Amino acid sequence: QVQLVESGGGLVQPGGSLRLSCAASGSIFTIYTMAWYRQAPGKQQELVASITNTGTTNYADSVKGRFTISRDNAKNTIYLQMNSLKPADTAVYYCNAEVTQARGLVPYDYWGQGTQVTISS
Repeated sequence: QVQLVESGGGLVQPGGSLRLSCAASGSIFTIYTMAWYRQAPGKQQELVASITNTGTTNYADSVKGRFTISRDNAKNTIYLQMNSLKPADTAVYYCNAEVTQARGLVPYDYWGQGTQVTISS
């Protein structure tokens, strides 16, 4: 099994910053793309940012220039540095990872439990 554990959420004022972390552990052979998704109340889940195992990144238009995703392959961990936060960024943020547990297997999607980010004055 594979576990993803997120941390770093909380309550901050508009304009503030937060850093989320997601650590993968368990029976891991290869982790391909890792990503952050978010879901606000009453809205669909959306991709915030993703990063491949070779470092290629992708961002939602709404966070470009404000959020930065990074990855430490040695620690099986990704980070999301969030700056200039807005009330519209309020959501539960979920970590996602495409993982194979042995050579030749098809990657499987794993999800973290989510961490709440609230932007409010």
